[in-house]
Amino acid sequence: MKKYLSIFMVMLLVLSIGLVGCSSQAPADTPAEENGEEATEPSADDDVIRIGVFQPITGANAAGGELEVEGVRLANELYPEVLGKKVELVIVDNRSDVQEAASAANRLIERDKVSAIIGSWGSGFSMAAGDAVRDNQIPAVAASATNPLVTQGNDYYFRVCFIDPFQGVVMANYAYNNLGARKAAIVREISNDYAVGLARFFEDAFIELTGDPDSVVAIADYQTGDQDFTSQLLNVNAQNPDVIFAPGNFTESALVIRQAKEQGIDIPFIGGDTWETPEFIEIGQEHVEGIVFSTFFTSETPITSESETFLAEYRKRYNREPAAVTALGYDAYILILDAIERAGVVDSVKIRDEIAKTQGFEGAAGIISLDENGDAVKSAVIKTVTDGKFIYMDTIEPF
Repeated sequence: MKKYLSIFMVMLLVLSIGLVGCSSQAPADTPAEENGEEATEPSADDDVIRIGVFQPITGANAAGGELEVEGVRLANELYPEVLGKKVELVIVDNRSDVQEAASAANRLIERDKVSAIIGSWGSGFSMAAGDAVRDNQIPAVAASATNPLVTQGNDYYFRVCFIDPFQGVVMANYAYNNLGARKAAIVREISNDYAVGLARFFEDAFIELTGDPDSVVAIADYQTGDQDFTSQLLNVNAQNPDVIFAPGNFTESALVIRQAKEQGIDIPFIGGDTWETPEFIEIGQEHVEGIVFSTFFTSETPITSESETFLAEYRKRYNREPAAVTALGYDAYILILDAIERAGVVDSVKIRDEIAKTQGFEGAAGIISLDENGDAVKSAVIKTVTDGKFIYMDTIEPF
């Protein structure tokens, strides 16, 4: 009898070890492995509201994603509750990959049961999540995704930033009026939806300003991850443009400018909002001095009382000035909370309806009024790089 009891106890011990081992291993795609945070199962607590965040935390676009997450986290710290319920962030890494972005959005909806979603840095990643949020009727708010296709035909996607048709016109006007340019070249990241779209809007606006259909004298393409831009720059320089418009990711854009200057190409470079990351200056170094780009926000001119709150709290925590996309991440969060408050209930469809009604909302990066497409009608900021810092130049109001 003792022999059989001993065998039985051993079997129980082995089984219990196996169960413990299984319960301690998180799946490969859990938030714990993606973000360095403790993985959590969807809460059954009715007093918790879950807001999903999908961003490039790793990969080529990680610096941009991290900046937006900073803003979302800060807003959550300052405003941790709505309707008497705790707001819990569920942050998922889309790994700077379009397919993974779609999967990340689906995981937030199906596994984590979020009531709303924030993301993503990079229009292509946001567009990849479009079907998931629309089909499941979960509202999503992009912080800095500027391609018009993010919200087009999707009643469940919104944004708190301006869109590329406006940004393209702003920079075409700058080239034409401020630089006196009459011939422009474009160097674009062809594998990046954002860069392709913004380049097209710049080209159309510049041709309209000049009245010359041949005023864009060269278009050179490269792929995400490319390191050598010699051939593109030689071809562009041979056309003697007055300005080079170079929309793309901060890493490749900085390398393009750096290599151009090292080759002795002394043509003004202008670009878009993706340039405003510390990595852009770190990579470009002295070669990006004097470049000019459009962006969303400047800490030099706080626009609202929320701007002042955001700036004070950010400086206290980080002892530096925030990036524009950080302010937009903050705004995406507080806009969702405002919609939940107005809805009076945690119902994704009703939250979506209240987001769509947003008019005159005071965010950190300015007043947010959403149009019929769910796009924010907002001003643009123009900045340059001087002495290794981003410096405010001007604010351009919507046309």
